[in-house]
Amino acid sequence: MSIRHALACLLYLLCLLVMLAGCTSRDHVTENTAGKHDNILRLFNWNNYISQETIEHFEQECQCRVTQDYYSDNEELLAKLAAGASGYDILVPTGNAMDTLIHQHALRELDKSQLPNLKNIDPHYLGTVFDPANRYSVPYAYTMTLLGFNHEKLAELGLPTDSWAIIFEPRYLEKIKGRVTVLDSQRELMAAALKYLGYSANDTDENHWQQAKALIIRAKPYWAAFSNTSYIRELAVGNLWVTHGYSNDMFQAAQDAKKTGRRFSIDFAIPREGAVLSLDSMVLHHSGHRPDLAHRFINFMLEGGNSAELTNLTGSGNPNLAARPYIQPEIIANTAIFPEAAQFARLEMLEDIDHTRRRLLSRIWTEIKLR
Repeated sequence: MSIRHALACLLYLLCLLVMLAGCTSRDHVTENTAGKHDNILRLFNWNNYISQETIEHFEQECQCRVTQDYYSDNEELLAKLAAGASGYDILVPTGNAMDTLIHQHALRELDKSQLPNLKNIDPHYLGTVFDPANRYSVPYAYTMTLLGFNHEKLAELGLPTDSWAIIFEPRYLEKIKGRVTVLDSQRELMAAALKYLGYSANDTDENHWQQAKALIIRAKPYWAAFSNTSYIRELAVGNLWVTHGYSNDMFQAAQDAKKTGRRFSIDFAIPREGAVLSLDSMVLHHSGHRPDLAHRFINFMLEGGNSAELTNLTGSGNPNLAARPYIQPEIIANTAIFPEAAQFARLEMLEDIDHTRRRLLSRIWTEIKLR
């Protein structure tokens, strides 16, 4: 072997050793970083949609930290993700947003071998239109969009509490003008109008949408506001008498009125024409860094006791059969939270709409807001 060849071989071996050392060092740093600095589960969730005690329990069990960011509706969730929000391990979208996220290839598939507690979910809430095989989603909780009301005031006025007519018909609204709010959500308000008119909440016939628009515009002068959050407090203190909103918000308003010793009670009911059921599911976002922790969290939340804590805190409906023994009896008995079979048959989950229909709905919504 020539000296030049020997030196070349020696130089090659030295370079190889340096490369191997570098790889080992980088692997070590990555491992340490993941173990010490990135043992964090990042949730992007609805506000007040998990108890602090549940979070702390999970943190103790997995020796990790949980951080949360919040959104107020599905449109905000999708808009923030579209604008570049990333790094979230778990999202909790509703069905129609799930549809969008799946079509955008924004979600990781679940590894169901890591989710033995999936067996606890009521089969009625599996196999949805948006995720037929539950490849991406695990049911978390559900709410219904319904009517909340001041029980004593509406009884005094002799007004119906079991129909969308209370928010759409002038003959009723004249008695409660300025004491009514509706959700600031184009899909939810249009769905209520469509159901009152006898159509499906997912009807996309333009003529039917125009009828719903006319119904809303006729009623709008009697409403105090379009509101997604403040109606909870205003209903609880007596400033509002009727609200169109979510069942868990109505539950909170009822609890607040009771705790503060109001001389009235807050009740809520599913209108006889039907309503929207919103199933929120836990999903893994593709930008998340800890799918391992995400799977542990989902399986943790599928345990009956942990799942029940959410319902006992917020009054959300619960698709977890194993949670039933841990839920407060008065909540289980409330048919506006756990509907009976006949009521359940009149509930619909909102489905995603195509781009053309979305643009049309936006134009209709603009007309509603500007009139």
